[in-house]
Amino acid sequence: MAGKDFVRITSDPLSVEEATGMVTSPTSGAISIFIGTTRNNFEGKEVIRLEYEAYVPMAEKQMHSICRDVRDKWQVEHIAVFHRIGVVPVQEASVIIAVSSPHRQAALEAVQYSIDTLKATVPIWKKEMFAEGTGCWKENKECHWRKT
Repeated sequence: MAGKDFVRITSDPLSVEEATGMVTSPTSGAISIFIGTTRNNFEGKEVIRLEYEAYVPMAEKQMHSICRDVRDKWQVEHIAVFHRIGVVPVQEASVIIAVSSPHRQAALEAVQYSIDTLKATVPIWKKEMFAEGTGCWKENKECHWRKT
């Protein structure tokens, strides 16, 4: 199945509608979407925003690699992987992954794999900023370079 991969790292707000539109196809009966948003709390502290930094060339390369892996594992048509960098306020999306496929199981599994692999391998870093004025860089538990 010939499909397209849409990879984007941007400081602009992310659009679920745009991602959905990019993966919509008359030959696919399923679209699965993951949206990661900024929540307003972490470990009892009030979060006012997230701040993301990335090594963009390497991050984009790794995101394309995730798309290739998905295509090797599942029959999917189109894949959109968007990540926001810079300031992401509470309730706004920092990551959107959308996958279309002829059948729902492949789309669901591909999205789960994509977000898990993105968090583990893509060089994007997150800083939580708290209402009290402090901030904390967060390390994803999934990162392969994380010390245990």
